Amino acid sequence: MVACLLSVAAGCGAAGAQAQVGPQPVQIGVLAPQGPAQAAQAWAHLEPYLEAAVPGRRFEIRTFDLPDLSRAVAARSVDFFIANSGFYVDMEAAHGASRIATLESPQASSPTEAIASAVIVRRGRDELRSMADLKGRRVMAVSDRAFGGFQVAWRELKQAGVDPYADLASLSFSGFPMQQVVLAVRRGEVDAGIVRACLLESMVQQGQVREDEFTVLAQKGGAFPCQRSTRLYPDWPFASLKHTPNDLAKRVATALLAMPRTENGHGWTVATDYQPVRELFRDLEIGPYADLRERSLKGFLQRHWVWFALAAALLAAWLVHSLRVERLVHARTAELRRALEQRAQMESEARAQQEKLDHLSRLGILGEMSSMLAHELNQPLAAIGNFARGMVRRIEAGRLDAAPLLQASHEIADQAERAGGIMQRIRGFVGKRASRREPVNLRQTLEGAVAMFCSMLSHPPAVTLRMDPACTDPWVQADRLQVEQVLLNLMKNALDAMQALPPSERRIVVECVPAEDHFRVGVTDNGSGLDPTSVGRLFEPFFTTKPDGVGLGLAICQRVVEAHGGRIWAAPAPQGGVSVFFTLPRTAHAQSHPPE
Repeated sequence: MVACLLSVAAGCGAAGAQAQVGPQPVQIGVLAPQGPAQAAQAWAHLEPYLEAAVPGRRFEIRTFDLPDLSRAVAARSVDFFIANSGFYVDMEAAHGASRIATLESPQASSPTEAIASAVIVRRGRDELRSMADLKGRRVMAVSDRAFGGFQVAWRELKQAGVDPYADLASLSFSGFPMQQVVLAVRRGEVDAGIVRACLLESMVQQGQVREDEFTVLAQKGGAFPCQRSTRLYPDWPFASLKHTPNDLAKRVATALLAMPRTENGHGWTVATDYQPVRELFRDLEIGPYADLRERSLKGFLQRHWVWFALAAALLAAWLVHSLRVERLVHARTAELRRALEQRAQMESEARAQQEKLDHLSRLGILGEMSSMLAHELNQPLAAIGNFARGMVRRIEAGRLDAAPLLQASHEIADQAERAGGIMQRIRGFVGKRASRREPVNLRQTLEGAVAMFCSMLSHPPAVTLRMDPACTDPWVQADRLQVEQVLLNLMKNALDAMQALPPSERRIVVECVPAEDHFRVGVTDNGSGLDPTSVGRLFEPFFTTKPDGVGLGLAICQRVVEAHGGRIWAAPAPQGGVSVFFTLPRTAHAQSHPPE
């Protein structure tokens, strides 16, 4: 015997020396529902066995209550843990724990049916016979996270129609050790207590309480050797964690499965199925399934009833306020409707007046150039008369050669088409119609305006159209007629500003330059220019520098440009004269619109 003790001591000394120079000890966290002393005694055999079965590693058993073991797992301060089935399923979902073996208890016929709860009351409480009788009573458990000490019984209470958080007079938790719950029931501090099955029998065997002091509610039959109030669940697992080396977990699992039963009959078997525990958690909407409670209407209302009460109070106040305000709203709605109708009518009249003003502006431009336009039309008409009289003289003289007559007929037709084109452009320009925005090719619009301007004059100035090379696709969303009106007005003003120059020296430059989101169009003359004060006031209504002007042309141009989303301004030209610029926003050419 002494030799054995010496050999064990020598082995322990060697192991201690090896631990001093070897790796850190393997930490095994053990849940202690009956207190650290009892847990240390119950698991004392595990350290020496594992150290012998897994050479080169030292193992250390550490006891915890539920909150501390949860923190130890989260902090990775343990490599393995031994705890109840509910704690394992919770840690499996939260921290990736893996069961490598399941405990075999001597009192259970199978590791899958080893854990249950007992709901105990003092003997003589005949009014308490079933789970449903606990409504309105005082109940104690060890912890809301204790599996056999609360959660298993919670499921049975729920099935009996008792919500422990709503239907009991009080629900209190004693904390570990679990024996405190039994003692509180005996002292009459609570009406019932929830403990792990077989705890009561163990306390009776140890002489801590007497068997005739208590009754177990809603007892269930079967081969299970202890009194129980609930169904049976799998026994405790031995679990590894995500950070535990796979090789170490495999060696420990092999050692546990090969471990002989202890003197009190405990052993280890292959890891069993813990699906019944998951079903319990799903039914109670706790642990990995706590989000189901968030999604259920009843649970949501229970957790947030204060906010709903506040919302209801606010809603009632709002309804009262709404009733008080509703009369004002009805009274003012009619007034607002009348005001809107009047405003719509005024806007309609303003648009009609503006269209008339635009029309009169175009007529004014045409009137100012009427003498030049008459001269322009006289040229093709005079040519037609000359060719016609020539043809008459040839026919009267008997000279009926086909070639001269045919040539004269072609000339008459060309001059008639020229006069007709002039009249068609004038009719289109002065015609009264509603504004119409559509994709417009700015190059063609500028060319058309320049051509119309030059066709109206007997001695037009030299008008140069400069398109920036980057203007490859100059499309804008605009009313073409209004843009032409602006251009003709600006070119007419430029011509008036050059009256002091001989006709051969008059120059107008129309340019188009692209920018990031718009095109800039400029009209520049080489006249005498304007003083800075006049340049700043050009767009004011009724301001004019002409002796016979009315000062509305440029004001109308400004309104048209701004209605298109652009702006217009004037500046002295670098070589003398004045430059007037305006912008039009760019747009993509719609394929449905053919090029103009």
